[in-house]
Amino acid sequence: MNLYRYLTGPDDASFCHRISEALNRGWQLYGSPSLTYDPEKKQLVCGQAIIKEVDGARYSPELDLGKL
Repeated sequence: MNLYRYLTGPDDASFCHRISEALNRGWQLYGSPSLTYDPEKKQLVCGQAIIKEVDGARYSPELDLGKL
């Protein structure tokens, strides 16, 4: 089964830690990161797609992708 997630968050260390945690759980970066500005919050927002292949499992919309 192939899985896809798109992580977003403020451009700070917490976002980098979320990506690092996902990489250490077997996820891989997919494509280039994105960066945009949220004028209401007056902050930069990062985004990064990640993918993971899981053998021996079937996809279900009820999967908690953050725990895989």
